[in-house]
Amino acid sequence: MRVILVLLATASANAVSGQVTDPDVGREIYLSYCVQCHGFDAEGAGPMAEILAVETPDLTLLAKRNEGFFPTSEVAMKIDGRAQVLAHGGDMPLFGPLFDAGPTVTIRLSSGQPMMMSRTLADLVSYLETLQAQ
Repeated sequence: MRVILVLLATASANAVSGQVTDPDVGREIYLSYCVQCHGFDAEGAGPMAEILAVETPDLTLLAKRNEGFFPTSEVAMKIDGRAQVLAHGGDMPLFGPLFDAGPTVTIRLSSGQPMMMSRTLADLVSYLETLQAQ
């Protein structure tokens, strides 16, 4: 029983509740890891896009393609490897460890359901949400 309490206390110490994200940090992450394929404007025309076997998606249209709602959980799961991405051969193998590392935050989805993810991933997803076309 004591071990369980210690584990719960440790997990609580590493988790941050609520919408604690920083889109400015997410932008820096995007520029470091995503711009080569998705482009500076996130519309899918990055320098590497032309050599990919599949079309690079326009990340500014994610909400528009989802009835006006930004699909937070789907985006997060594609980035961190919980959902496979064909163009990446399944997971995003180059970036998986980056988006898994660090402190964990809890994001509240539009449905009200909480979703846990790394702070790095939460910041990136929050930046992508700011790019959505109206």
